[in-house]
Amino acid sequence: YVQLEEAGGGSVQAGGSLRLSCQASGNTDSIRCMAWFRQVPGKGREGVASISTEGGRTGYRDSVKGRFTISHDSTENTLTLSMDSLRPEDTGIYYCVADHTLGPTACVTAILAPDANEMYTYWGQGTQVTVSS
Repeated sequence: YVQLEEAGGGSVQAGGSLRLSCQASGNTDSIRCMAWFRQVPGKGREGVASISTEGGRTGYRDSVKGRFTISHDSTENTLTLSMDSLRPEDTGIYYCVADHTLGPTACVTAILAPDANEMYTYWGQGTQVTVSS
């Protein structure tokens, strides 16, 4: 079993930056893929960025490419999402997720799959990000 705890959410004006972190605990050696999802008001949960713990391949949804950076520290078992040039449409609850079955290629593409929510086993409680215009 894996536990995930997010930190770092908050409120910022458009154009600003925030850094989210996620601490993983438990059976962390089993984790092959980690990602950030978000729940946007009025919409379902959507994948934002992912990273394979096996080689570090990353994937991003188009709307955040060039603005968000995902990183993973295998020594500290932490996942980070650096968010720059934030927009009001980035507002939402951000979730740290992890899975022990998704290999490097699947990890990169899974966040954009129609059933992406079903593909990750472990979810954090979420942290609120609010971007005002």
